[in-house]
Amino acid sequence: QVQLVESGGGLVQPGGSLRLSCAPSGRTFSSLPMGWFRQVPGKEREFVAAISDSGDATYYADSVKGRFTISRDDAKRTVYLQMYSLKPEDTAVYYCAGDTQYSDFDHEWISTYWGQGTQVTVSS
Repeated sequence: QVQLVESGGGLVQPGGSLRLSCAPSGRTFSSLPMGWFRQVPGKEREFVAAISDSGDATYYADSVKGRFTISRDDAKRTVYLQMYSLKPEDTAVYYCAGDTQYSDFDHEWISTYWGQGTQVTVSS
């Protein structure tokens, strides 16, 4: 019942900024924790950021901490990933994730719903 649509990806120079948006469908959006993951060809999908259902708590991978900010606007039914000081190593396909939670059993972040992904390329 939950569908995710990302937007905002593209080509940006190193040191630049970009904001990704995710518009989840479904009436349960306000009660779902959300997140962002990214993947490079040949590598496994990695966790980037997550935000609680209330928006009061946020979590970040060490590689993006201090540069990326996740936020949500339940009135607009939108989740954002604001990216600053982008580096070439940030180049990846970014996926919006729904029902994102940390698994104490698996010791990793997991998600139930996924968007189709949007390409972010950081290059001069």
